[in-house]
Amino acid sequence: MSLDANCLFCKIIEGDIPANIVYRNDNVVAFRDINPQAPTHVVIVPTVHVENAAGLAKMSSVITAALILAADEIAKSEGLDGYRTVFNTGASVGQSVFHAHLHLLGGRYFAWPPG
Repeated sequence: MSLDANCLFCKIIEGDIPANIVYRNDNVVAFRDINPQAPTHVVIVPTVHVENAAGLAKMSSVITAALILAADEIAKSEGLDGYRTVFNTGASVGQSVFHAHLHLLGGRYFAWPPG
C-alpha cells in the first residue's frame, strides 16, 4: 500500500500541502473541505491511495470501516445531532480527486432526495 506523488490528497496526507486537519490515525486523515457545502464539511481520506470507494472496499474492509468510524467520531466532536456521508465515485457524479474519500456533512437541514 502506497501513496501517489501526483495526488492532491496524498500530498495532504504527507503534509506537503497544508490543510485544516481535524482527525488523524493510522488509517485515515480528515480535513475541512475548502469549498464547504454545509456548516460542517469534512473530507475523510484513507492513508493509502485507492481511486474510489469501490476499489477501497475491494482492498480493505478495515480501512473502509475506519472511514465510517472516523466520520462518527468527528460528527460527535463537532456536536452534530445528525450527519450525511457521501462517497462520489466517478467524474459524472462529482468526484474531482481520484483518491477515495468520504464527505461528512452536517450542521443544516438536508433535503431528500439529494442532488
